[in-house]
Amino acid sequence: MPSLLTDFGGKGDGKTSNTEAFRKAIDELSKFATDGGAQLIVPPGKWLTGPFNLTSKFTLYIHQDAVILVSQDEAEWDLIPPLPSYGIGRDNPGPRFISFIFGTNLTDVVITGGNGTIDGQGQLWWTKFRQGQMKNTRPYLIEIMFSDHIQISNLTLINSPSWNVHPVYSSFVVIKGLTILAPVDSPNTDGIDPDSCSNTRIEDCFIVSGDDCIAVKSGWDEYGIAFGKPTKHLIIRNLTCISPDSAVIALGSEMSGGIQDVRAENIAAISSESGLRIKTAIGRGAYVKDVFVRGMTLQTMKYTFWITGDYGSHPDDHYDPKALPVIQGINVKDVVAKNVTIAGKLAGIDGDTFNGICISNVAIELSEQAKQLEWNCSNIKGVSSQVSPQPCALLPDKNIYCPFPTDTLPVDKIQFQTCAAATTMH
Repeated sequence: MPSLLTDFGGKGDGKTSNTEAFRKAIDELSKFATDGGAQLIVPPGKWLTGPFNLTSKFTLYIHQDAVILVSQDEAEWDLIPPLPSYGIGRDNPGPRFISFIFGTNLTDVVITGGNGTIDGQGQLWWTKFRQGQMKNTRPYLIEIMFSDHIQISNLTLINSPSWNVHPVYSSFVVIKGLTILAPVDSPNTDGIDPDSCSNTRIEDCFIVSGDDCIAVKSGWDEYGIAFGKPTKHLIIRNLTCISPDSAVIALGSEMSGGIQDVRAENIAAISSESGLRIKTAIGRGAYVKDVFVRGMTLQTMKYTFWITGDYGSHPDDHYDPKALPVIQGINVKDVVAKNVTIAGKLAGIDGDTFNGICISNVAIELSEQAKQLEWNCSNIKGVSSQVSPQPCALLPDKNIYCPFPTDTLPVDKIQFQTCAAATTMH
């Protein structure tokens, strides 16, 4: 049977702290893990709370008329060690603030709702970050570590202090039907960042962000190389993105555990900096390979495609200058882009050519402000077919159709869970 937050002393008045109510509820409901699991319903109201940890075989259901307000009181936030694949905190060296909804070593967890809202109340964190007042890395809104069979769906996430959804070192993660909103000038409010995860499916999401709508990651320089956990078997489909200063889909820049087998399709964006972005650098090592994108509709972009081999940004000075990333097998087809400033800027690394780039059936209409150089390419190798404007000489026309896999990934066979018990509340 589902339990209500009010059963544990919760008060939805927007002022009373519910930190203890959430923690007490989850602690109590964790006892049902061996008995088929439990469900906690956040009913209509405004529920102010500090961060809380989830438990296995557990569903958190946020009613469509419920808003969870994230506490701005730093004293409520524990500090935890940096991610092992990053070595240091992403904003600052040293420990990082625990994420708002956090879980580690879990299985069978659902975070869902009738499009209920989590309001990160991030303005205070953004201001402190901009003014250099943060001693530690800002919290993420949802972070699940070392876990499997996780579903995050049918929620509205607004104003996160930093990244919104961060599954890390996990497998069989389904993220579906999220609306993620943050001011387009807010710092590092990435939408969804699958990080050293295998078998992840992201679909039917709408994201407006101050950073990349989706950023695929796997660790940072020597720490990511040593940890050695790639992101692989990732599906991204039916995504709509607005991000004026960042990418619709970014791979990297932290990719030192490797990224392989990414399948993205039916992607729409307006007023964004780049459609597909690969960010890497000397010292990252590892690889980004077997990336497949088909069906992008882009409107008002700076770049359609942007690959950067000199992104920089290192955790410390101990990275290996001989650790060169392998970028290989990047396939993009069936793209329509309008009002674009630069068709493509594709830059590998001297002595480390980015290979196997394939671009086909792409129609790019340049804006009146377009640069004279429509394509800017260096240290890359590949082919193109039916692309306008005509790509650089390093992508000769070969009359081919870039591939897209036809097999079905295991994560695509997972049945999407809906909450029958919760729907009776509507």
